[in-house]
Amino acid sequence: MEMEYEEAIDWIHSREKFKVKPGLKRMEWMMERLGHPEKKFRSVHIAGTNGKGSTLSFLRYILQQQGMSVGTFTSPYIEKFNERISVDGQSIQDEALAEFVLRVKPLSEELGQTHLGEPTEFEIITAVAMLYFSETSLDLVLIETGLGGRFDSTNILTPVLSLITNIGHDHMNVLGSTIREIAEEKAGIIKPEIPVVTGVKQQEAIEVITQKARSCHSKVFRLGRDFNITHQSSSDDGESFVFANETFHPETFVSQMKGPHQVENASLAIQAAEVLRALGIQIDRNLYRKGITSTRWPARFEKVMDAPLTIIDGAHNEEGTSALVETVKRHYADKRVVLVYSALEDKPVKKMLNQLESVVDKAYMTTFEFPRALKGHELAEYSDIAETVAIEDYKQAIQIASEQVGEDGILLITGSLYFISRIREYFEIKENSR
Repeated sequence: MEMEYEEAIDWIHSREKFKVKPGLKRMEWMMERLGHPEKKFRSVHIAGTNGKGSTLSFLRYILQQQGMSVGTFTSPYIEKFNERISVDGQSIQDEALAEFVLRVKPLSEELGQTHLGEPTEFEIITAVAMLYFSETSLDLVLIETGLGGRFDSTNILTPVLSLITNIGHDHMNVLGSTIREIAEEKAGIIKPEIPVVTGVKQQEAIEVITQKARSCHSKVFRLGRDFNITHQSSSDDGESFVFANETFHPETFVSQMKGPHQVENASLAIQAAEVLRALGIQIDRNLYRKGITSTRWPARFEKVMDAPLTIIDGAHNEEGTSALVETVKRHYADKRVVLVYSALEDKPVKKMLNQLESVVDKAYMTTFEFPRALKGHELAEYSDIAETVAIEDYKQAIQIASEQVGEDGILLITGSLYFISRIREYFEIKENSR
């Protein structure tokens, strides 16, 4: 019987009730039963609080320039669930997704009868991804952790390279509350004798990662020590920066992904390519530049309209918000900024709005259909932005806000990534109906 796509997606989402359960036992059990798909392809494993998706994108574009076929496993998605499992930027087809889910479903039911219990939604998606990648002919697969690292269901992999972007405060309730504790979770992806590339900055995070790598006899390549970047300028074209390491002569790159933090993400990707090259993978350094320049990643300071200039950004935690504020200051310091904002209740909303206050002239708080979405009037109570208005209907909020921007201003829409996903859809429909 053919399992229809909608049914497959509904079934996956119905797993939500099996909350995150630490441990890899269920994944190991499923991989064993599926004939170990996770061992059938070469992968790069990426953990970190922020920048996983962007770093993965830079690396994917660099590798695709080499003529490689690259699988990617990312979360969350922006417009459609299938984006999470992609090959060369193309999402898995509906039929294929349904077919792989159908193969995993009976295992899930069988697992539910054991002491290990039912697998979670993310475990199912991970198992489907592993199967799909193992049966597609790929040169390399880039895999993002869902949450943390050590007990993340993707950690059944033994990659050729581990990458830890940075450490910040996110999912504190699950991963621990200090930088050291969070670093220990992320460092859980370090495997014996597998090299590590990292952009972490805090001393205690560096210590945790260095220690774990030492006990695994893994070589660490650290931003600021083993490879370096100099940010040269920010312009309409994006960010211009110089990259260098011991064997790579300084070279200038331009990233169209705006924001100083994107320069770090790009450099992590270049260094990752350097390590893959040293491992004997055929990589031409002359193609790095083209890879970096062509990289795109939706909802990261993305322009969705020219008049008024409208930027959307999925800054959904403190680090993401401070990166966003920094980008606005660098590129649009002298412009009037009108904000449309919506966020979920489990996020540090007050702190994020405080950060945004330094660049925003007028703010519209709104909401959208989603289980944990705060109402516009609730958000307004957290806002110290002088002119804050609550409009519950987000489409109306956008319309009114865009009239307030003026000739030379910028409309900034941010908050929850789930919200941004709706907003992107809204602008696409608008674009198509013109």
